[in-house]
Amino acid sequence: MALHLIKLAVGCDSIKEFKGWVADRIRVAKEKGTPQHHIHITRMVPKRDAELLDGGSIYWVIRGEIAVREKLLAIEPFRDSAGINRCRLVMQPKVFSVAPRPLRPFQGWRYLADSDAPPDLGKAAASIQAMPEPMRRELRELGLL
Repeated sequence: MALHLIKLAVGCDSIKEFKGWVADRIRVAKEKGTPQHHIHITRMVPKRDAELLDGGSIYWVIRGEIAVREKLLAIEPFRDSAGINRCRLVMQPKVFSVAPRPLRPFQGWRYLADSDAPPDLGKAAASIQAMPEPMRRELRELGLL
């Protein structure tokens, strides 16, 4: 059974902005001739990597709610130029919208069991994402989304 990570998208205010970040990183990777994956560097290496790589995703928290996910492809520990151990989280650059779920801020990342992961929005995602972000959040708070 897959295991997932939850991570805060610090500095990101909307799903649209997050998708823009991913697109920018892919564009830069393409220009450099490197593999076109979304890579996030973190300090800690997940210990449960085998479970994470068995179909796991990273669920991103945007402005206090789990909003999107990306499929996790690889976990690559490395040592940076300053000699500090780091970890590359390599993701497929396709962003999936998920049923929004509120979540309080936390540091680093957390594990998320597959049974607790919010479902993808699927076909409804386009119409929900087309809504202005404040409207979508208000409808979610009212229990209408």
